[in-house]
Amino acid sequence: MADNLELIFDNIERRPLSEFTERAYLDYSMYVILDRALPHIGDGLKPVQRRIIYAMSELGLRAGAKYKKSARTIGDVIGKFHPHGDSACYEAMVLMAQPFSYRYPLIDGQGNWGSPDDPKSFAAMRYTEAKLTPYAAVLLEELEQGTVEWAPNFDGTLEEPRVLPARLPNVLLNGTTGIAVGMATDIPPHNLREVAAACVHLLENPTASVAELCAHVPAPDFPTGAEIISSRSDLLQIYETGTGGVRMRARWEREEGNVVVTALPYQVSPARVLEQIAQQMNVKKLPMLEDLRDESDHETPVRLVLVPRSNRVDLDALMGHLFATTDLERSTRVNLNMIGVDGRPQVKSLRGILAEWLEFRTATVRRRLQFRLERVARRLHILEGLLVAFLNIDEVIRIIRSEDEPGPVLMQRFELSEAQAEAILEIKLRHLARLEEMKIRTEQAELGQERTTLEQILGSKARLKTLVRKEIEADAHEYGDERRAPLVERAAAQALADSDLVSAEPITVVLSEKGWVRAARGHEVDACALGYRAGDALIAVALGRSNQLAVFLDSTGRCYSLPAHSLPSARGFGEPLAGRLTPPDGAGFRGVMLGAPDACYLLASDAGYGFVAKLEDLYAKNKAGKIVLSLPRGAGVLVPAPVHDARRDRVAAATNTGRLLVVTLADLPALSRGKGLKIMHVPPAKVASREEFVIAVTVLAPDAGLRVLAGERHMTLRPADLEHYRGERGQRGAKLPRGYQKVAGLAEQPRQPA
Repeated sequence: MADNLELIFDNIERRPLSEFTERAYLDYSMYVILDRALPHIGDGLKPVQRRIIYAMSELGLRAGAKYKKSARTIGDVIGKFHPHGDSACYEAMVLMAQPFSYRYPLIDGQGNWGSPDDPKSFAAMRYTEAKLTPYAAVLLEELEQGTVEWAPNFDGTLEEPRVLPARLPNVLLNGTTGIAVGMATDIPPHNLREVAAACVHLLENPTASVAELCAHVPAPDFPTGAEIISSRSDLLQIYETGTGGVRMRARWEREEGNVVVTALPYQVSPARVLEQIAQQMNVKKLPMLEDLRDESDHETPVRLVLVPRSNRVDLDALMGHLFATTDLERSTRVNLNMIGVDGRPQVKSLRGILAEWLEFRTATVRRRLQFRLERVARRLHILEGLLVAFLNIDEVIRIIRSEDEPGPVLMQRFELSEAQAEAILEIKLRHLARLEEMKIRTEQAELGQERTTLEQILGSKARLKTLVRKEIEADAHEYGDERRAPLVERAAAQALADSDLVSAEPITVVLSEKGWVRAARGHEVDACALGYRAGDALIAVALGRSNQLAVFLDSTGRCYSLPAHSLPSARGFGEPLAGRLTPPDGAGFRGVMLGAPDACYLLASDAGYGFVAKLEDLYAKNKAGKIVLSLPRGAGVLVPAPVHDARRDRVAAATNTGRLLVVTLADLPALSRGKGLKIMHVPPAKVASREEFVIAVTVLAPDAGLRVLAGERHMTLRPADLEHYRGERGQRGAKLPRGYQKVAGLAEQPRQPA
């Protein structure tokens, strides 16, 4: 029997899997777009937000009511209208209650509803209480006046509004963010009075351009009050295209020499900003800052205090650096994507948003007036029947007392409608007094006048437009406030250079023959007295500041640069430069230079050629350095000599054979790279064979003497003694005294004070 079992399935639809999955994904994406992520242009709310607001109104939680537990509201929302997670629903509710998230909050919360430091640090729904704010009446006031369409809830037992009858364009006032499938929305908040003024202008001038509307709505208005520094042209482009970015900068002021930050960009956490600044302080990137404090409290939501090390710190430069390196300056994305009246998502311009919302508002007002007109007409119809009854009260009473079905008899006797007859039968005995007739006639007159007014407005587009305008102006007067985010057009902030972020302390850089480098604080360091590794010795010393770049010259004529503050301490032997730089194979280091960028040094080869170069021309951008000094065949590099006064200084050059020549420094060229000109003549063949070459050069101030070193011996030549060795550039020089034929080095000998 089992073999004969045949399963029969009726109404089976066969579809390719690819087609089915495509259709299913499209259905899901449309659901996310229309029913979850994007706001409606009419009331500016997503479905979950709309259901929360409507559920609270149904619970009687208007602005004048008492607070009620948030859990009660969320229970009604997810039980009646929004069958999704309670935590996500509660988070949406919290967002509408945070004054730092919403420009015009819809919910008045009591308890912990989060903070700017951590918007999601709110308490559980069982602890917080809430009711609607007065502004929420803008969305709900006309709900029961026939203004919107209603739809069944998820189980068909209740009805909910498809959209709330907003009296103002809430989609711009509070803005929203959301991520759908294939699209997103980022609508910034705006100022109510400005948007209302733009709506009125567009009502009066339907052909107004975006530029004209931007005269009323110049920029978004964020609740945190930070400066908007984007240019007017950039803001205009955002409102024309519906996309772009708004750049914001924190507001700060000077207070007793300190920096006090009073407003942060939208959705920026004060704790995060302090953390970013503290990180820079920990890595010694902010030496001009001594301390930072968070003095924010309930009355002052944002108060960050930055304490500089001294009153000499340039606070403007400091804040410019912090704007560039922290969230004190930040851009917010703008994407004016929303669901239009036609039910389709679209990125709209400012004019498109306001024009479409005004169409929605005009239609809402028309429906409200029509609904009221119908109610007035019905009431007048009832009043006519009641007046007939009062004028014929005795006959009416007789019919009611004598007839089993008095309704049809009344209708036939006095030509009444069923509604009029029913109203007569429901009159209480105490309303049969003469006074009631007067009330009926008074009400008839008032309703008759109202009907005439309603018919006139509904029959005239101009009067309807005037009514819409007056209502917008009235709401703007009642709920509007001043702009919080000032518009200050500024250029983007620039971070300070690394050298500007380092304290300018005097240091001495010491270079050894083996290429080991170190830096000691101060200029009174005796480099010769420092300890050196076995087989190593001092080769060059440079004095400068810790915020300057140290330039190193190798034996091939290449220059390299490193921040002086990054060099190792002189308490040890230092570090080999080869670990930080990549000189050519076999190259050694011959000198170090330090000073301001415009400081000058004499670069020379032992072939007798040299030139003057500025330090800034010797800076190298990479570890491999750059070629600066060109060397003749067989020549080597001499230790660079600092220049004091390029117009008055002299150059002393000595050969290893005991010849000395003193020439004017101004005779040498100022170059950024090259071989230079001949300082002292040495036969090229002797240089190549290393028989004779220049052993040292130094730069002498006009009143300085010269110290000549030769082995263990040394002698000092006073300025007057140097005249014997003065000559023209390129000469051979004069012989030094006997015993100094093998020169080991030259050094400037400053004149001793009298």
